[in-house]
Amino acid sequence: MDIEHDPDTEMEYCYIATEVLCEVLRSMQPLIVYFPDSSQWLSRAVPKSNRKDFLNKVQEMFDKLSSPVVLICGQNKAETGSKEKERFTMPLSLKHLTDGLKGEKRSNENDITKLFINVLSLYPPKEEDLLRTFNNQIEEDRRIVISRSNLIELHKVLEENEMSCMDLLHVNTDGLILTKRKAEKVIGWAKNHYLSSSLLPCIKGDRLSLPRESLEIAIVRLKEQETISEKPSQNLKNLAKDEYESNFVSAVVAPGEIGVKFNDIGALEEVKKALNELVILPMRRPELFSHGNLLRPCKGISLFGPPGTGKTLLAKALATEAGANFISITGSTLTSKWFGDVEKLTKALFSFASKLAPVIIFVDEVDSLLGARGGSFEHEATRGMRNEFMAAWDGLRSKVSQRILILGATNGPFDLDDAVIRRLPRRQVCFRKYLDAENRMKILRIILNRENLESDFQFDKLANATEGYSGSDLKHIDQSKNF
Repeated sequence: MDIEHDPDTEMEYCYIATEVLCEVLRSMQPLIVYFPDSSQWLSRAVPKSNRKDFLNKVQEMFDKLSSPVVLICGQNKAETGSKEKERFTMPLSLKHLTDGLKGEKRSNENDITKLFINVLSLYPPKEEDLLRTFNNQIEEDRRIVISRSNLIELHKVLEENEMSCMDLLHVNTDGLILTKRKAEKVIGWAKNHYLSSSLLPCIKGDRLSLPRESLEIAIVRLKEQETISEKPSQNLKNLAKDEYESNFVSAVVAPGEIGVKFNDIGALEEVKKALNELVILPMRRPELFSHGNLLRPCKGISLFGPPGTGKTLLAKALATEAGANFISITGSTLTSKWFGDVEKLTKALFSFASKLAPVIIFVDEVDSLLGARGGSFEHEATRGMRNEFMAAWDGLRSKVSQRILILGATNGPFDLDDAVIRRLPRRQVCFRKYLDAENRMKILRIILNRENLESDFQFDKLANATEGYSGSDLKHIDQSKNF
């Protein structure tokens, strides 16, 4: 529905606002009033056809004011053709204290700056020391403005959710620009942190009062999340401290680059639900799992099942849903022809992963890498790599705050070493070899979602005709049929 705005009514509102301003000026003297750049608000507030009358009315109101009131109007740009760019005009008194001296006359009669006859042009200093001080002051002003804006956003969200924070003005938000969505994240995380760590939450009136500490913990978490999401892949080499960590740079995939989500996987609903509880929630909401031992998130999960059942695809989707970086390694990733390099590569894997947390280290065919020990044909390097891997894995378990998960995929879970199985604390997800018709239909709908199909295409008929097929088999059949 289109709403017609009456210019006369809008101008009347502006008159009323100006009259209220003048009343405030009379009652709160002495006072300095600053008007920001008129080009940013005057055109929106007053229609062009009524602007001249409005400015004349405002000038009459300002003329009735008496000292001590100082009115200052800022302007970001000097007018085109104006001599303000070339000369520096010393300030005069606000209202004709010196009759013989006048400020430069404005060329635009419909601009609010015509009410301010005294002009002071400000330019950045040319001297290096003064310019450095000037830039520091500008940066400090910018920080203050952003900080105030952040606190306003946090206050709005607190009010909307009937909460409060007594020390909100002292909350440090440096390094962030909070939108409403980000402020909602911060308040939500702070609330969860406070309620999970306090036996007797503070209630003032009917509102939950959040402490400043919980808000600052949530802000630190938001900073870490933004740092990881904005970290470009080319900077990964800068994170690697040596040649061993550099070997894993090419294996890192950011969550936004994987391109696979749970919705892209047909069937396996029970598996996705279990992974949501075991992985996604602890990685996205670590404050809920920071107390006690029973809720401590697991550091290892094994996905086992026959080939083609979606283990690798599920691992990629899990990294996306959890918002975690993804490192894929195989047995060849941790091998070297030089003696002692295998252990160094294994140690570098975990030290590099700690810099990328939250991260999922996906070990495909984990039984070939961490198989049972004691075989007569086992190489010394394989034994050393396995020992170093498990030692580093145990080191991760002592760092609760680091969100690092070892995700292994295997066709033979019973071929794993007993010590490895112990480090996958019974968090094993089984896959069925054969899918029923309903799940096969779900997979087919996802595979053929973007294909040009006939309007009467019968998914149920195709699903019933492919009994015993895995998800990978269904995809290959569709690809061959398409060609």
